[in-house]
Amino acid sequence: MKFKHLKEIEPKKLFFLTLAGIINAFGITVFLSPVNLYDSGISGTSMLLSQLTPEKYGLSLFLMVLNFPLFLYGLKRQGKLFTIYAIYTVTIYSLFAWLITDILPIDVSIASPLAGSDLLLCALFGGIISGFGSGLAIRFGGAMDGIEVMAVIFAKKLGMSVGTFVMGYNIILYIICGFSINSWILPLYSIVTYMAALKMVDAIVEGFDRAKSVYIVTTNHGEICKKLSSTFEQGITILDAKGYFSGANRKVVWIVLNRFQISSMREIVHKIDPMAYIAIYDVADLYKLEENK
Repeated sequence: MKFKHLKEIEPKKLFFLTLAGIINAFGITVFLSPVNLYDSGISGTSMLLSQLTPEKYGLSLFLMVLNFPLFLYGLKRQGKLFTIYAIYTVTIYSLFAWLITDILPIDVSIASPLAGSDLLLCALFGGIISGFGSGLAIRFGGAMDGIEVMAVIFAKKLGMSVGTFVMGYNIILYIICGFSINSWILPLYSIVTYMAALKMVDAIVEGFDRAKSVYIVTTNHGEICKKLSSTFEQGITILDAKGYFSGANRKVVWIVLNRFQISSMREIVHKIDPMAYIAIYDVADLYKLEENK
């Protein structure tokens, strides 16, 4: 990597990536590792390997040994800046996992200091906290797990989605865990961890309260737009459309609302045009570019 890319590194992103690594390490080492539950991806693989190998080969070592080659392999596809951020995030994650486990006066050798030996509590809170850290890393340009990078590279070649690739890897991982420890209780609880983390990642990356993109196909667009505009004080776009079977000209009204406005919007539209067709989609992020003055 050329040093010119170091100039592009943003201090704000480094701060949040540092926070992401610390949060992830806390969730894994305080809730999951003490009761032998498994995270997903490379993190889960590292946890399994740290259990099956001598104590000197700890979780932190496997996290770096397994993740770094995957990030470097994906360098060309993902870009140098992403690779720098990802390696930095995993380094912070590994460092704080080591600090919590071996240096700080926190006993994580037998049970979770906060949830005891309650597997459900450990699975849920471990998944939520580690998912928060992973989501934060993705949102600020990094990554916590090399499997996600491999999914982007190989999923399409294998004829599957990125999500299916990651899920497939984790299913295989949990099956291997079950055979390795000769028990299926912990792998099954680990699936709870995975699902909790997945939902938290989605919430952090895409937002807890998504906006709604509304498309309204109507023959009375003028009155509908006037009423929606006065009610919600929101920008509206009108698109030309034509029915495929009928050949009739239509107008499509497009407006972005929050979830609390959807019910009122439906009542307004159907009161004016009972035959209007309404399609509603989730919107993860909204950007408004300021015009150059």
